[in-house]
Amino acid sequence: MKPTLTRSLVRAASFSMTAMFSIAMTVSAQEEVAAITKKTMLDKWVIDGGWTMIPLVILLVLTFFLLIFNIMALKRDRFCPEDLRGELLHLMGECRVRSAIELATQSPTYLGRLVAYSLPNIDANRPEDLGKDSIEDAIADFTANERPQTMKYVDMLALIGQISPSIGLFGTVQGMVGAFAILAESGQADPTQLAGSISVALLTTFWGLINSIIAIPAFFFLKKKAQANEADCVNTISEMVNTSINVINAEAQLLRIPEGLDGEEEYEEVQG
Repeated sequence: MKPTLTRSLVRAASFSMTAMFSIAMTVSAQEEVAAITKKTMLDKWVIDGGWTMIPLVILLVLTFFLLIFNIMALKRDRFCPEDLRGELLHLMGECRVRSAIELATQSPTYLGRLVAYSLPNIDANRPEDLGKDSIEDAIADFTANERPQTMKYVDMLALIGQISPSIGLFGTVQGMVGAFAILAESGQADPTQLAGSISVALLTTFWGLINSIIAIPAFFFLKKKAQANEADCVNTISEMVNTSINVINAEAQLLRIPEGLDGEEEYEEVQG
């Protein structure tokens, strides 16, 4: 009985060890297969594209960097913050032009710099319009000078969107030249020899188009955002000037407005 039990325990232990070893080998083999598969995918989609993939990958990374950078740089708070806008409108509603200029000078935002540049052109000797034409010229001059700086990194997305397909096309031509050279040397179409050149031809075009598809829509989106921010600031300063003009000329404007719609007596009383 005892020897039989011992043999059974030995067999069970041997079977357990064999099973554990088999499982370990299977897991190890699966991990190796997974690693090979990952490497094959990297080779298949990137490395097989050859050296032309280096600038394309760099441009793709740069595209995402510029997209994030421009979204942060074009936030509305950096252009026309609501608190500054409200304070400036309040000051101009009281015709406190000097205080508005001093407040704007302390703000590094686009609106602050625009107000500090434009409001000194107000002409107090022209109460009917406060020299609005000179203010508008100053606004146009400021926006023309600031626009290249605002759009500098946005325009880089348009450049990437234009040159990426060209780099991809260059890789395509290079791959096709290599494929035809192999055909000329071997005299027959050997798939294993042509695979490398065909990979270069297809992958570079693929990634060039991917870069362009991401960069060009991002450029137009950010361009519209920059234009909207600029328009908000210009409209704000126009509203500020109009508010002061209306306050200064309020009495004259009221004299031209009749009290009633169908009674001329009330209108004559106002004129008197």
